Amino acid sequence: MEAFFTYVLPIAVLLISLSLFFLNRKRNSGGSKLPPGTSGWPMVGENMEFVQSGPQKFISERMNKYSPEVFQTSLLGERLAVFCGAPGNKFLFMNDSKLLTSWWPQSMKKALLFPSYVDGSVKEVGALQRSFLHEILKPEALKHYIPVMDSMAREHVKTQWAPFKEVKVFPLSKNYTFALACKLFMSIEDPEHVKRLADPFILVTSGMFSVPIDLPGMAYNRAIKGGKIVREELLKIITKRRKELMEKKETANQDLLSRMLLVTDENGQFMNEMEISNNIIGLLVASYETTSTSVTFVLKYLAELPHIYREVLKEQMEIAKFKGPDELLTWEDIQKMKYSWNMACEALRLSPPAQGAFREAITDFTYAGFTIPKGWKTFWTVHASHKNPKYFAEPEKFDPSRFEGSGPAPFTFVPFGGGPRMCPGKEYARLEVLVFMHNIVRNFRLEKAIPNEKIVFHASPVPMNGLPVRLQPHEK
Repeated sequence: MEAFFTYVLPIAVLLISLSLFFLNRKRNSGGSKLPPGTSGWPMVGENMEFVQSGPQKFISERMNKYSPEVFQTSLLGERLAVFCGAPGNKFLFMNDSKLLTSWWPQSMKKALLFPSYVDGSVKEVGALQRSFLHEILKPEALKHYIPVMDSMAREHVKTQWAPFKEVKVFPLSKNYTFALACKLFMSIEDPEHVKRLADPFILVTSGMFSVPIDLPGMAYNRAIKGGKIVREELLKIITKRRKELMEKKETANQDLLSRMLLVTDENGQFMNEMEISNNIIGLLVASYETTSTSVTFVLKYLAELPHIYREVLKEQMEIAKFKGPDELLTWEDIQKMKYSWNMACEALRLSPPAQGAFREAITDFTYAGFTIPKGWKTFWTVHASHKNPKYFAEPEKFDPSRFEGSGPAPFTFVPFGGGPRMCPGKEYARLEVLVFMHNIVRNFRLEKAIPNEKIVFHASPVPMNGLPVRLQPHEK
């Protein structure tokens, strides 16, 4: 039965839809000013092509076939206008709230949010747009996170890496980033408590971008069930913390959860528990999925490129030379990791953890001579610029020097978005990647156990075998 739902049902949907295909194409051709492209098969769109070819090939083929500026497609059940290159990125970033508004696919909201919020706009979900969140994620506030990150990374390396000759980087990086997020956002440290959140959360992140068919045996069905468990667990945590705050059992060292419980809107109203849960889930997705992928691919390139590894090791050992054996990293130490961050940026360029982001047109507008109707969804993508030889010479070459000085041209390197809505977690990700890199390279050289391991694409690029590496400890 599970095999039927996983394989046969999507094919059946395609066959049933075949009779509507040409009618759909005829309707699309009627709007001569619409962006060129195709919406693919009814109901299914071009989801299968996207998965089979991977985002980089999918985007580049359509840029060549239809337009290097903007083309149309259909993904996740929505008609999309995909904006390409630096000009497309700039247009979408700079017109947010003017021509466009935030938007998430319905399937994604159904997996993540409480049912009563699924039909609302992203802005109605809660406080992610509120200024206090951006304040908490600014460098001044994040300075206090660095010792915690370093302490947890040291313990993680000691217990999960050092005892072994070979480890799998991807699952270990996911374990670390999720545990760190639980600690920093909600002060949850107990491994069993972390696991109660992590296990269902993995189901959510693994299935929320799959074919949105909510039937037993489908990945999306597992994502829906996992999301329900996560929300229930978060409600328990939030309710308990609110009670503690009301009884003034917690007054100092407030984490993100406590700040959310205490913040009020312009009318003096506190956020309710469901709204806080929605926002915590959004932060967990951002800090877990993309950051663990970033860490994984940084280590992948360090294992593949000995000359790059030597330069990173040299920089990190120079920092360690002036610190005591038990002295934790500081903000000043992080600022010295210039080459290491350039190296990480080049890893993010070649293997970006996030593919882009959606917006919704709130009015008709034109771009590059094409009309984008009100209600259409738009998508900007890293894959239209990161490996484009127009912006990066020899785009497949790993070269950290691209980020020296003023770095790449504006709107060409966009792993964190850009403009007024640049990801507020950019600095958090930078700190987490650099702290983890520091602790790994100071302890080991890395050698890939599977030199030509295949990379597959889900929401993010994923090493098919989890990136197993052999560890070569440094001589003491």
